[in-house]
Amino acid sequence: MALEAAGANHVAIIFGVTGLVGKELARILASKKTWKVYGVARKPGIISFRDQHPDCHFISCDLLNPLEAQQKFSSLRDVTHVFWVTWASQFPLDSEECCVQNKAMMGNALNALLPVAEKLRHVSLQTGTKHYVSLQGPFDKGEVCYYDEESPRASGGNNFYYALEDLLRERLAGKVAWSVHRPGLIMGSSQRTVFNFMGSLCVYGAICKHLNLPFVFGGTRESWEEAYVDGSDARLVAEQHIWAATNEEIYPTDGQAFNAINGTGFTWKEIWPAVGLKLGVEVPQDMFSEEFSLLEAMADKEGVWKEIVLKAGLLQTEMRDLANWAFMDMLFRCPVKMLGTRDKADGLGFTVRYQTLDSILYWIDFMRKEKLIP
Repeated sequence: MALEAAGANHVAIIFGVTGLVGKELARILASKKTWKVYGVARKPGIISFRDQHPDCHFISCDLLNPLEAQQKFSSLRDVTHVFWVTWASQFPLDSEECCVQNKAMMGNALNALLPVAEKLRHVSLQTGTKHYVSLQGPFDKGEVCYYDEESPRASGGNNFYYALEDLLRERLAGKVAWSVHRPGLIMGSSQRTVFNFMGSLCVYGAICKHLNLPFVFGGTRESWEEAYVDGSDARLVAEQHIWAATNEEIYPTDGQAFNAINGTGFTWKEIWPAVGLKLGVEVPQDMFSEEFSLLEAMADKEGVWKEIVLKAGLLQTEMRDLANWAFMDMLFRCPVKMLGTRDKADGLGFTVRYQTLDSILYWIDFMRKEKLIP
């Protein structure tokens, strides 16, 4: 039986509430009368959290500080649902230090919450479809594999996703239900996100328009012409978190994994012209370039972005608040395909779907309304 239908009292704590999915979780849950929401982040974000979510209780906390976590969370006895949609990005992915740091963050929060949150029903963890691959190589360029949730962990490197799943399995020990959600490339709006695809795309488009530059895709031909990654709308990912957290029929105490992806696959070649049209830029006939690098092309454009912000009357942001050019170059030159199936979630009744182009167009409009982009 769904908990909301039963009229039960829900109290959520969202770790990473200023991120792409955290913001959507807060928006959706705060709109429901049966939910009370705590939102946790180190900083509240450029846009006032209280203005965006007046019904949420914001908690500023450095989760790497165990004493601060104990102080901030040990009084939250009413928490029934935990949503973990944050991660520490200080160290490189697939490094031992990244695993240690992220495990410490979650451990500090659990150490403070578990002894006092006697009504805790469910913990929801977000990782990603990188669960299925290692970026350390070697890379198999042969047959395309669509990963389901039972696909084995990748060998090579240190994936902090595994460390967090193992920590939940150990600490919850069959007493509390939990789920893990694995999105692909997330489309959403945030100023506190390291891998911010929509922010990067929109800043690039705004600079192209401002300087009358062609809107070029720079990457490998394979990434241009073939499906390499699944799109994941932040609205869909948030809805899947809530669906799994409030549906007792799929409550396993040993963990339940779900790919959180839009559905239909896409290629950049198919959608690039429509994205350019939406951003109001010139899309050249030859849109693809293997040599073009956003990291190199945008290296000296910080001053241009400041001009755009001033001219358009946008919220004051630095280019680095929204854009990560090294990430975009890596995304458009991804050495391995990260593609999943939706069969499990679909079969259990999760019905939310989006076309990835529609997601991109929606979030461009959303960021314009937030006055983050022109």
